[in-house]
Amino acid sequence: MSGGDKLEFEIRPNPAPVSAADRAALLANPGFGRVFTDHMVTIRYADGKGWYDARVEARGPIPMDPASAVLHYAQEIFEGLKAYRTAEGAVTMFRPEANAARFAASAQRLAMPELPRETFVESLRRLVEIDREWIPEHEDASLYLRPFMFASEVFLGVRPANEYLYVVIASPAGAYFSGGVKPITVWVSPDYTRAAPGGTGAAKCGGNYAASLVAQAEAIEAGCDQVVFLDAVERRFIDELGGMNVFFVYDDNTLVTPPLTGTILPGITRDAILTLGAAAGHRIEERPISFADWQADAASGRLREVFACGTAAVITPIGQVRFPDGEFLVGGGEPGRSTMALRQQLVDIQRGRVEDPYGWVRQVL
Repeated sequence: MSGGDKLEFEIRPNPAPVSAADRAALLANPGFGRVFTDHMVTIRYADGKGWYDARVEARGPIPMDPASAVLHYAQEIFEGLKAYRTAEGAVTMFRPEANAARFAASAQRLAMPELPRETFVESLRRLVEIDREWIPEHEDASLYLRPFMFASEVFLGVRPANEYLYVVIASPAGAYFSGGVKPITVWVSPDYTRAAPGGTGAAKCGGNYAASLVAQAEAIEAGCDQVVFLDAVERRFIDELGGMNVFFVYDDNTLVTPPLTGTILPGITRDAILTLGAAAGHRIEERPISFADWQADAASGRLREVFACGTAAVITPIGQVRFPDGEFLVGGGEPGRSTMALRQQLVDIQRGRVEDPYGWVRQVL
């Protein structure tokens, strides 16, 4: 597809879908990222031809040549968002246009073709439509959508590929926190960084996450849930967690988060929290925060709350911070009032429980 051409989707229903009884059993406790729906979306791209062959088809293995470019040069990007079933029976998504825009920005950074944003959103709608029965009905569950694109051209050579495959798969997701929201313990990595200025930190690509795994393993070994990365230049300032942005709440009602300077992911949940926080009366600041200040402000009581945010868990309170020379608590290690209020408000908007004054929720079915 090029220019203003509209891409038509061919629908090929799965000839052997999961039975209703088996699906119900899977949806009773789907966990996260372990159960998948019956279908997937695929769209191909070739230089000189554009986007073509858009399909909704049975989910299954993707044939791949050993010389496929993605396996050697890691041209790959992805997104993550959720579809929700409302109390009235409608199906909604939260800010899919924002995911489409970020997907295009990631493609540009990785020298990949940009999928038109309307096609991106339509691909999600098509998959949700055919696999609607896979959306869990219980209150805190959702259907997690994973669009991704990779270089499929068969060649060896350091250059952007000429062929790509775009895919969307879906996975029913249960409640992220069983038994209620609990503060996590984080490990501040002294040795590893996630991304450097001029790198791919602002792109949602697999390489960023692969680079974080050894630090995450270090965090787990230290008895922590998540790793916190410092900046790659001075090793002083907070960047983000392994897969989430981070916020700081001060005693003067200031809500602070590290600025988007190209080394951290511009989170869609992060952006929503900035809007909700301002509406709730917080003074918003996007500025660097050093680890030394984090520790000192927590000790003095100036810093009342810290939380991480992202698509999967929405908002996660941080209760304890560990590092090679010691550890400290934030806010007594308990979830803070502002953290939980922002979380509840955002969850209620996402799930259609309250009015959406920002136009974030899009009904797709």
